[in-house]
Amino acid sequence: MTVFNLFSLLGGLALFLFGMDIMGKALEKQAGGQLQKILSKLTDNPLKGFFLGLGVTAVIQSSSATTVMVVGFVNSGIMELHQAIGIIMGSNVGTTVTSWILSLSGLQGDSFWITMLKPTSFSPILAFIGILLYMGKNEKRKGIGTILIGFAVLMTGMTTMSSAVAPLQNETWFTNLFVRFSNPLLGVLVGAIVTGIIQSSSASVGILQALSSTGVITYGSAIPIIMGQNIGTCVTALISSVGANKNARRAAMVHLYFNIIGVTLFLAVFYGLNLVLDFSFINETVTPWGIAVVHSIFNLTATAVLLPFANGLEKLAILTIPDDAEKESFALLDERLLKTPAVAVERARAATAEMAELARVGVVQAMSLTHTWDDSLAQKVRDEEQKVDQYEDALGTYLVKLSSRELSHADSQSVNTLLHTISDFERISDHSVNLLSSAEEIHSKNIEFSKDAREELQVLEGAVQDVLSRTTDAFRKDDLHLAGKVEPMETVVDELVRAIKARHVARLQAGSCSIEYGFVLEDLLTNYERVCDHCSNVAVAQIEVAQDSFDTHAYLNDLRYGNDTKESEQFRRRLDRYRERYLFPDGEPAVASEKEEPNK
Repeated sequence: MTVFNLFSLLGGLALFLFGMDIMGKALEKQAGGQLQKILSKLTDNPLKGFFLGLGVTAVIQSSSATTVMVVGFVNSGIMELHQAIGIIMGSNVGTTVTSWILSLSGLQGDSFWITMLKPTSFSPILAFIGILLYMGKNEKRKGIGTILIGFAVLMTGMTTMSSAVAPLQNETWFTNLFVRFSNPLLGVLVGAIVTGIIQSSSASVGILQALSSTGVITYGSAIPIIMGQNIGTCVTALISSVGANKNARRAAMVHLYFNIIGVTLFLAVFYGLNLVLDFSFINETVTPWGIAVVHSIFNLTATAVLLPFANGLEKLAILTIPDDAEKESFALLDERLLKTPAVAVERARAATAEMAELARVGVVQAMSLTHTWDDSLAQKVRDEEQKVDQYEDALGTYLVKLSSRELSHADSQSVNTLLHTISDFERISDHSVNLLSSAEEIHSKNIEFSKDAREELQVLEGAVQDVLSRTTDAFRKDDLHLAGKVEPMETVVDELVRAIKARHVARLQAGSCSIEYGFVLEDLLTNYERVCDHCSNVAVAQIEVAQDSFDTHAYLNDLRYGNDTKESEQFRRRLDRYRERYLFPDGEPAVASEKEEPNK
């Protein structure tokens, strides 16, 4: 073997690892937010979790990515420890799909179909199709093209490595090296170290499959290395769990214990049976196909044996990382999920939906306090407002980091929507505290509005709650149809506010209401109106970002004053319907007292 063979080996390894990396990332990107929806399906059935983990890992071709996501979910409180165990086991089996694909390089035969299945035959075709798709403008096709190119690069690297190491079959030192690896402990150690360094069992198995083309690696030396590779893949999850809460660290330990116990039992049984039966194949040359078989048999066997003892693995992890008196809180957003941007986007959206609901509930509770004062409920409103502030800080930082990642068009739109809306939800929550101050003043000064004022406020409060509910529902469901109903409702609220102010002035002139009460009423009306303004901002941002635009000024002008657009006609129909719904007790509509003019 010459130095040029070494150069080819290093170049092939580089192509192999690079191809695997870009293919895995492209697969994750194409899978989009479905990954979180699949993985975060909470189930107490370890068998269902096993199939979830198997399916996701088979799709994204990385057990490390799956386990890191699981650690992030457990750390964020999306998933319980016992629910993660089945998924972790399934990810180990799912990663064997890669070794089966790579085993195609060992196919023998001269028929057309067998030749077409060899990487040297189909990789160039995949690369050509991939580049055609990648050069197009359609993002989905570009994503598929990236997957095909990544796979072709991976297979090209595999072929280059196999060709580069072929001369090693004549090197005595290389043969002696793998004879030493027949020692189970040494083989396991080498497999674990190599996999730990490159942090991918799929990649290390692929490297072993490439080396098997030399013809000097036997089953006796390959089996311990494969066992070690399964242990080495735990390094990624262990590293990602640093700084996480106890349950997240326990999830990483479950992954480690599963592989250590599985390897120990497998090797003990295998070598025990070998002493009795003297397996003849142990000294036979291993092939890429044989490596895939061993890899699959181990993971399937280990899962079959240990899945019924999932609770035992959980208890072992808890013994390793015990509870203490200090109560831990879940991380709102786990930065481990940033490695899988599509999952991180969905988690950020879910967190923003939680923030939106807190803001909505806070306003409704503060609204009720203006009628009946309750000290404990008042404190709850204050606590919820502080929690919303924490959400905004965490989400703002998280979304900025997320926006710098490579995102699909849909995910990029989601991030833009979230960045535009979190401040509005925070301001809605601020108004709950403002309403609370007005409620406290009403309570401390024993202010009692006139019967007419109370009835008018009741109509307005119903409309405000309607706007809040429509806004949060539209955001949570990502429903543009619901979002389109917010603006006409917000217009009705503006009309109600103007009408109540006009009626209050009339009561002042008639001497049936005091100026002092008017100040409190003005504060209430101002806060209700501004809450709905922020709801409008959220809905408009959702609609505009979905249309790859963000000109709120032009959008609202066209919506309210456009004559020929479908949206403006729909807006007017909804506005008329909502005006009829929110009439004052005397049957009078709350039509604006002043004619609205288009925004200049």
